Amino acid sequence: MEFKKALVVGAGYVGSSLAVLLSQDIDVLLVDNDASKVDRINNKISPIADNLINKFLREKHLKISAQEQIDDSITSCDIAILALPTDYNSETNYFNTSIIENVLSKIIEIKSSIPIVIKSTVPIGFTKKLQEKYPSSSIIFSPEFLREGYALYDNLFPSRIVIGDKGKVGKAVGNLLFSFATDYPEVVYMDSSEAESVKLFANTYLATRVTFFNELDSFCLDNGLDTKSVIMGVSLDPRIGEGYNNPSFGYGGYCLPKDTKQLLANFKSIPQGIFSAVVEGNIKRKNFIAKQVASLRPKKLGIYRLIMKEGSDNFRDSAIFDVIKNLKKEKIDFVAYEPLLNSKEFEGIRLENNLESFKKDCDLILANRIHEDITDVQNKIFTRDIFMEN
Repeated sequence: MEFKKALVVGAGYVGSSLAVLLSQDIDVLLVDNDASKVDRINNKISPIADNLINKFLREKHLKISAQEQIDDSITSCDIAILALPTDYNSETNYFNTSIIENVLSKIIEIKSSIPIVIKSTVPIGFTKKLQEKYPSSSIIFSPEFLREGYALYDNLFPSRIVIGDKGKVGKAVGNLLFSFATDYPEVVYMDSSEAESVKLFANTYLATRVTFFNELDSFCLDNGLDTKSVIMGVSLDPRIGEGYNNPSFGYGGYCLPKDTKQLLANFKSIPQGIFSAVVEGNIKRKNFIAKQVASLRPKKLGIYRLIMKEGSDNFRDSAIFDVIKNLKKEKIDFVAYEPLLNSKEFEGIRLENNLESFKKDCDLILANRIHEDITDVQNKIFTRDIFMEN
C-alpha cells in the first residue's frame, strides 16, 4: 500500500510540520478553519513559529496547498491525518475530543475507505472506541514527539516512530513516516491503546523529571546551596543523565500539564502516588517562585516574556501565568514585555512594548529563561535558568 496524496487537518505545529514533511514527495492538502493560516501556507509562509518550516516552504518545491473546509475535494486523498487540539476539561477529567470526532465523521461521510491517522493526544482507549463505531474504516493512532519551534526538525530526526496498528495499514503508515526520517529510527508497532499510553506516559515522565529538578532547586534556594553544583553532581551519574535538568518556574505549555492530568484521571481506580505528586509539585513550585520574588519587595517588577518557551509563539498554559496569578495576590506592581504582542494589555497583564524602557523602569526582572536581550541588566534578573538553555 502506497500513499500518493495526504489530507492533513489542523495547521498547528503538529499538522504544519507533517504537511511540509510529506509534501516533499507526495501531494498534501492541508485544511484549517483559520483563514490566516491557510493564506500563509498558500503564500509559502509558516503559520507557526518554526524556522525550518519557513525555510522548506521558501526554498523547496513542495506539493502542498491549503484550504479552510473539508469538502468533496478530499476524495482525491488516500490517507487522512488529524492534528487537532484536545484541550483538557478539568470538570470531566477528560480530553475534549469533540473536534476530532466531528472532523473524523465528516471525512468518513465523504470517503469511508480512507485510512485515518490520529496525531492528536487522546485518552487511552479512544481510538479503539472510534474503530468500533466505524468498523469499515481504518483508524490508527500514532503519537507525535515534537518540540514547539523545532517540529519539522523532530519529524526529520525522530527518536522513534510509534504506530498504533499492527496490520497492513499500520505498516504502510510506518513506512511512509520512516521514508522521510534521516536517522533510521526504530518503528514500533502496537495496539492503539498501547500507543496512546506511550504518549501519556512519556510526557508524564518528562514532567516528573522537570518537577524533580525544580524541587531540587527549591531546596537549594531555601538552604543557600549552589543549585548548579548539586545538579551536575547528580546528573553525571549515567543512570540519571543531563537531559531536562535545567530548573524553571514549572512545566507549562500545551502538552505536559494536560497529559499529566489525563494520565492521572486514567488511574482513578488504580493505586498510584507519583503522578498526583507531580501535578501537585508543579503547582507548589509556581507558588514557591512567586513567594521568592515577593520576598525581594520590588517596587516595579518586570516579567520578561509570556510565551511558553524560547522559539515558541504559544501562550497556552505558559508557566509564567500561574506565577503572575500568585504575584497579583501579593499586590506587586508589575509589567510584562512580550514582543509578539502589539497591545497595551494581555489577559489583564499590562504590557511595555519598548524593551529599553522595560529594562530601565523595572528594578527586578522575572525571566523563566535568560536571553541576550536582557544580559546587560543581569543584576536585576531573577531566574532559575541555571544552565542558560531551554
